Amino acid sequence: MIVKKIPDIYERLSLLATGAKFDVSCSPSFDRKNFSKKESFSKFGIHNTWTSDGRCVALLKVLLTNFCVNDCAYCINRKRNDIPRTVLKPEEFAKIAYEFYRKKQIEGVFLSSGIIGNPNKTMEMMVDTVKILRTKYQFKGYIHLKIIPDSDETAITEAITLADRVSINLELPTEKSLSLIAPEKRLLSIVNAIEKINKIIESKPIGAKSQTTQLIVGVTPDTDYQILKLSENLYRNNSRLKRVYYSAYIPVNDDPRLPQISKPPLLKEHRLYQADWLIRYYGFHTEEIVSDEKPYLDEKIDPKLDWALKNINLFPIEIQKASFETLLRVPGIGPTSAKRILKERKNTMLTLDGLKNLGVVIKRAKHFITINGKYYGNKNIIQNYRQNYLKDIQQYSLAI
Repeated sequence: MIVKKIPDIYERLSLLATGAKFDVSCSPSFDRKNFSKKESFSKFGIHNTWTSDGRCVALLKVLLTNFCVNDCAYCINRKRNDIPRTVLKPEEFAKIAYEFYRKKQIEGVFLSSGIIGNPNKTMEMMVDTVKILRTKYQFKGYIHLKIIPDSDETAITEAITLADRVSINLELPTEKSLSLIAPEKRLLSIVNAIEKINKIIESKPIGAKSQTTQLIVGVTPDTDYQILKLSENLYRNNSRLKRVYYSAYIPVNDDPRLPQISKPPLLKEHRLYQADWLIRYYGFHTEEIVSDEKPYLDEKIDPKLDWALKNINLFPIEIQKASFETLLRVPGIGPTSAKRILKERKNTMLTLDGLKNLGVVIKRAKHFITINGKYYGNKNIIQNYRQNYLKDIQQYSLAI
């Protein structure tokens, strides 16, 4: 391990920004398709992310320190790595974050950290940092604060009070996988912490209103079924869990426990996000998408279309009569367009062009619906779906 004095605060900030870029509990900040090339990641950790309403905002995303007592095989900051190490004091980070904010270079902060000393010491340093930002500098911007596993409830509660959102990373979906490549971490302990955070958020009138977590995909043999089932259970039991982020494994270390891959499994990550969306917003259960018998998502076809083709006996449905829940099962129809259909058909007869104006992806949906009894799709697609979907349906947008 290289431990040297790095006097310039901007040099230290740059080093800690590099150490933070692999955490995707906000939108990815660099080109992961070309991760081995020079990345367009801001030298000081300032990057764009997108809010749920589509706004693009600039966040300062860094670690408080890249020292760490853990030895997670996949992490660039693991204790065995011979890399330059540094730390920002709470006052140092608060001051520089405020200066970026005052100059309108950022709108918020995403603060994470390696574990220096022990979890409680690290969590207290992070809390002190955001407390200085909020009180001394009257910082009104967005703060996303990473919760350190196994830290005291008092520090977690204070962190939740000061932040707009908090997160704690699961990293992997099974205890077996964690024990193999992140031996200091325990899945049950992290799940319990998520539940504890949920209860604290619900009891606080101010501060963070939601939390997130992250799972690394493609680094262990865990199946899509194991990943999605865990996510579904987390959503069901934790009302304040906003979302699970899925992070395609990026090889940054040489370790015999890690898979030898040339590029991150980004398509696998994408399919998991699509399946997660179905569970959260479309009323699907994990077992409808994947199962113990068929535990992997089909990477050639999106999970909603895959389900529809496997359940072709349920289609076509009549667009003038179908319930909201049934409409959500139609490829090419989402929650927004389904609501518009229900509203529009109260006053008028729907048409093919009319559905398109309501936001329906007609080239996809037409194979699964009738409009006033008339079918506009391709019956061959329906009758021989496995042979034909790539020729017609699959060539169009893979958006759900």
